Amino acid sequence: MTENSSQTPDALDGLSYEEAREQLVAVVGRLEAGGASLEESLALWERGEALAKRCEEWLEGARKRLAAAREPGNAPE
Repeated sequence: MTENSSQTPDALDGLSYEEAREQLVAVVGRLEAGGASLEESLALWERGEALAKRCEEWLEGARKRLAAAREPGNAPE
């Protein structure tokens, strides 16, 4: 596995959306390619789930910021 795949879930908090998405795409690619052992496949799956959650957190934060910006009185002049 790559050095990024050994990061703990807490280490994912420091990833930008783009970094998390890039790593998620790599994990999916490795799973789709096959050839990994069952143990490695499970670890990749778990990492993919954690990365997907991190991406969702970023997107939810962006949604909240947009909603706040659209509220009356918050629009730029």
